Amino acid sequence: MKASATATTTTHEQQVLRLARAQTLLRARDVAQHGLPTIALTRLVQAGKLQRVARGLYGLPGAEISEHRSLAEVSARVPKGVVCLLSALRVHEIGTQAPHEVWIAIPPHMTSPRMDQPAIRVVRMSDEALTDGIDHLRIDGVDVPVFTAARTVVDCFRFRNKIGLDVALEALRDGWSQRKFTLDDLWRHATRGRVANVMRPYIEAITA
Repeated sequence: MKASATATTTTHEQQVLRLARAQTLLRARDVAQHGLPTIALTRLVQAGKLQRVARGLYGLPGAEISEHRSLAEVSARVPKGVVCLLSALRVHEIGTQAPHEVWIAIPPHMTSPRMDQPAIRVVRMSDEALTDGIDHLRIDGVDVPVFTAARTVVDCFRFRNKIGLDVALEALRDGWSQRKFTLDDLWRHATRGRVANVMRPYIEAITA
């Protein structure tokens, strides 16, 4: 009986390790969804075969870390969030901002996530706004929703009091010069975001 239980435990741990190799970042919920006991994670950490990356997140020791690992960690722990503003600019390689926090948009009535590392900056947006203009990136095995370049530039103007008009203008100029978005896409998001009148003189200046 003991031998059978030991064999089952070993099999569970092998299956969890296979998941970790496939996903890079592994959540306890991923293990449970595959019908595996989450205690296997604890055993594997104790054995040095997995490491606890953050609360509820695990990875293989020595695994290669991507440039945007912090975004993957936040998205894994805040499934309803969308990477936005300064962090999205960084993803799209627009402007010169290098934020020390992960900027994440969440629904208006959602409780703010508690997270020490990585540090996050929460922005609240309506449910409708959280579904418009999103790219889905695969980072370290995690699906990371990020607002598109055009949507991000428009959001910089919408939240200019939070990040500064100078950042919004730099994003507009740099994004346009790099052809990160079309004029039609920019106007569409500006109209939906109700900042078309604010952006109009700046858009006309760079497209003249």
